[in-house]
Amino acid sequence: MAVDVKKLFNEELPAGLAKNAEDAKTVGAKFQINITGEGQWHIDATASGPSAKEGTDTADVTITLAAEDFQKLMENPQANSMQLFFAGKLKVEGNQMLAMKLTKLFSFK
Repeated sequence: MAVDVKKLFNEELPAGLAKNAEDAKTVGAKFQINITGEGQWHIDATASGPSAKEGTDTADVTITLAAEDFQKLMENPQANSMQLFFAGKLKVEGNQMLAMKLTKLFSFK
């Protein structure tokens, strides 16, 4: 089933972060997610957050991928993340180890 990207980042993720604020803050990082053809979002999972908002801001790690590849990633994050990364379809700039912590944030939705 396809994920509604805008609904995920504009409604579901912010609500999940608010509901699980203390757990989200333990991640301790800021993420910039750029999905080609869909938009850009900034996720703050630090002590000053948590929040998810449309747009760009300073981040510890920036993740860029196409909308169709994001759908694959959401279907099976563990298997498809490495496959997309090594195929050059999932670009990670900054602290790459933090990218793995995104799974925890998406579990809050």
